[in-house]
Amino acid sequence: MARTPLVAGNWKMNFDHLEATYFVQKLAWLLRDAHFDHKRCQVALLPAFTALRSVQVLVEADNLPISYGAQSVSVTSQGAFTGDVSADMLAQLGCRYVIVGHSERRKYHPEDDANIVDQVRAVLAAGMKPILCVGESYEERRQGIELEFAVSQVNDVTRDLSQEDMENLIVAYEPVWAIGTGMVATPETAQEAAQAIRAHIGRQFGKKSGEAVKILYGGSVTSKNASQMIQEHDVDGFLVGGASLDVQEFARIVRLAAKG
Repeated sequence: MARTPLVAGNWKMNFDHLEATYFVQKLAWLLRDAHFDHKRCQVALLPAFTALRSVQVLVEADNLPISYGAQSVSVTSQGAFTGDVSADMLAQLGCRYVIVGHSERRKYHPEDDANIVDQVRAVLAAGMKPILCVGESYEERRQGIELEFAVSQVNDVTRDLSQEDMENLIVAYEPVWAIGTGMVATPETAQEAAQAIRAHIGRQFGKKSGEAVKILYGGSVTSKNASQMIQEHDVDGFLVGGASLDVQEFARIVRLAAKG
């Protein structure tokens, strides 16, 4: 089954709304000048909450073939929850994707498994696609249980999903030891993890669902390693962190993913 690659840029806590609109404009120009075929690779940007409205206005006004989304979401729909942003609010801004379960959210806030499941449900109920982040730390890798650990994180969410829900879930394998460290998994390591996750989903929901689900790799992605990673059968694109802040580099990664 052919799966269209997806490259999503997670800007984390970077770029105000003016910087964000400049980036989107320049990215659109770079891809246009390179005669980029957006049918060959989906492109998404995940700004801070404060930049979402500005990105929406630009994308809609110029009819840009670039999607966007949010980096986190509240499990509640409304009420006295200071600082929270609901899935419905994000959907009204035209968001297509929401990151759920990123290791930084799990570590610093922290978000536990039950909360992550509720976030996925909230995103799906609002008609958006959750990008579920999973991946082992150095300790799990040292113990040799990295695949079991990543698959168990996926199972914590997928065991509560319907077949229809599963069709809208995206999984991002992000080994924690590779995030922001400059270290990166080998293409073979990324393939092994993606294959294990795909096999798990296939067992739960059937071979068709297993073959259809997009599985991204994240963790110090650059144009230097993206060209090899995207050649792996079960790697369907990238969730890009630091490299997504450099518009030239991000555009290179997008073009490489399309070629793969």
